[in-house]
Amino acid sequence: MLIRGHALIEGMASGTLLKLAEPLSLWGGVDLQGGRIVDVSHPQRGAVLAGRLLAMPGSRGSSSSSSALVELARSGHAPAGVITTRADPILTIGALVADDLYGVAIPMLVVSDEAFGKLTDGAVGHLWCEAGEAVLTLPDRGR
Repeated sequence: MLIRGHALIEGMASGTLLKLAEPLSLWGGVDLQGGRIVDVSHPQRGAVLAGRLLAMPGSRGSSSSSSALVELARSGHAPAGVITTRADPILTIGALVADDLYGVAIPMLVVSDEAFGKLTDGAVGHLWCEAGEAVLTLPDRGR
């Protein structure tokens, strides 16, 4: 499967997809030293986003999520890339600062709601984001 979208942050990443059922606030919702979801109200509490392609229908909450993303990058527990359905300036700033301070690129892709619905948790994907264009490739489900 090939999904096209809009790149917010350039870069390439590969990993296992972690598709969240609900938006997540990184500030207070994720253990910054381990990359695990700790928000007690989140349906995927306990899931690890470190090194994965994090797909979420948007973020939630605090503007401090940008700082949280930077800290996840510093500790080596950031997601490999982020896929979302709407541009998020807070996460975009966090990804830019993570790259500037620590050299950790976290490419970010915005896809349509329809494309997001086609994503499968646990699929291995490859993300390529460049100059406003982006492509996510995933293996076909039937194979």
